[in-house]
Amino acid sequence: MTHSELLKMYDFTGRSVVITGGTGVLCSAMAKALVGCGANVAVLVRSLEKGEALLAEVEGPGRAIIVQGDVLQADTLQQAVKTVLEEFGRVDGLINGAGGNSPEATTRPDLTFFNLPEQALRYVFELNMLGTILPCQVFGRQMAEQGEGVILNVSSMSAMRPLTRVIGYSAAKAGINNFTQWLAVHLAQQYSPRLRVNAVAPGFFLTEQNRSLLTDTTTGGLTARGQSIVAHTPMGRFGDPEDLLGAVLWLMSPASAFVTGIVVPVDGGFSAFSGV
Repeated sequence: MTHSELLKMYDFTGRSVVITGGTGVLCSAMAKALVGCGANVAVLVRSLEKGEALLAEVEGPGRAIIVQGDVLQADTLQQAVKTVLEEFGRVDGLINGAGGNSPEATTRPDLTFFNLPEQALRYVFELNMLGTILPCQVFGRQMAEQGEGVILNVSSMSAMRPLTRVIGYSAAKAGINNFTQWLAVHLAQQYSPRLRVNAVAPGFFLTEQNRSLLTDTTTGGLTARGQSIVAHTPMGRFGDPEDLLGAVLWLMSPASAFVTGIVVPVDGGFSAFSGV
């Protein structure tokens, strides 16, 4: 393979990618990278204000648009796919980045496992699981009709090594891993072998959701939990959003044409370390 052929694999010119949760720290970095590689990116948002702020930061030969939609409301997703098709003509890729946790679904000294509110657990399960499945149904249908496309789900290290306290989030992300494998087989066998489904499992990255758990908002130093995480990460640091981009671009590109049904850890070695 020549240098130019290799570079062409990562040229997304003419390809259209939908990203849910695209205004978050990690997925906004993915959106910027894809636009920088020439892709047309549709960022699905509930808040147009946050979306407009992201658009102001995006640069590159590709184009980005903001599309309103809720990953838990199928009717809004149906309207969103119409907008994407009107703008870009097709859907070549989907990144399911929407997800998260809830403080009320997390154990703490004053909230035991036995008292976790049912509604909080339902919210976390639905946001992470159903919020991935529904976009796969709506946008994945377009790719199935085309006979080609790529879906990338966002899992978590907590899916493979359950973390203390975050019961709902860990269980839901474990479901993402299973669903990724199931959908990869289903689409390849029932529709086209050129339909691929994979996932990335980020280790510990500082985001707006976990910053207060991992860092002291007063001193800026690490909390006890943050110190424990870094101590169990062989690379000795939290991840930067840019650390995810190599795996994301690889899995979204023709460079991984024979790769489907896998979950790639991007975790600084956390999953490899036994603690001793």
